Amino acid sequence: MPGKYKIVMIRHGESEWNQKNLFCGWYDADLSDKGREEASAAAKALKNAGYKFDVAHTSVLKRAQITLQTILEQIGQTDIPVNKTWRLNERHYGGLTGLNKAETAAKYGEAQVQIWRRSFDTPPPAMEKDHPYYEAIVKDPRYASDPKPEEFPMFESLKLTIERTLPYWNNVIVPQIKEGKNIIIAAHGNSLRGIVKHLEEMSDADIMELNLPTGIPFVYELDENMKPDGPMTFLGDEETVKKAMAAVAAQGKAK
Repeated sequence: MPGKYKIVMIRHGESEWNQKNLFCGWYDADLSDKGREEASAAAKALKNAGYKFDVAHTSVLKRAQITLQTILEQIGQTDIPVNKTWRLNERHYGGLTGLNKAETAAKYGEAQVQIWRRSFDTPPPAMEKDHPYYEAIVKDPRYASDPKPEEFPMFESLKLTIERTLPYWNNVIVPQIKEGKNIIIAAHGNSLRGIVKHLEEMSDADIMELNLPTGIPFVYELDENMKPDGPMTFLGDEETVKKAMAAVAAQGKAK
């Protein structure tokens, strides 16, 4: 039908820091073995469904890039343009970066960790200069020219994450969709939640309840006004998706 578009999004496969239940944020963690398997399974699902892409978008973090690369290699579409931007990075977890979520919940209480993880506009503590991962993140050469020093976050709430993600969606991705390009976005739980919130006009509270599973592609059909024509559809069996969502939700609980 004219005026109908499709876009595919995927949260990267499980990272080594997901596996260890650590706050990851802008730290450049690699995929775990399970994460690589998830990326391959995503590629198989997309190939079986016959998806062809014209352009891809991802973050500057390798867990998203490797997920995307694995998919494109296995569906035989490595020749398409791939755009990499910090605006699709994961939320910056500030001073929590590198901490174990369950241990942090045991120390500060599950309620406090739930606020840091799931409140819309309450950010975690800032990453100070003596933080063990400050140099690795702030001095990373990938950020030499962008973001600008005054834009470089030391922490982010979901609200702040959305504010730097949406300009890229509106100014770069939407025009490509309207040109009729078939697009895949491989990014992170929180940058993708920002796009989902925008598309579905979800409330602040409702988007905080959405747990996007790792490594399972989801699809939106959009009308000519860039609004969803139906709910997101996961390319995976219902039970697997439910289990993956529940695992994400449980990460902030004390063991």
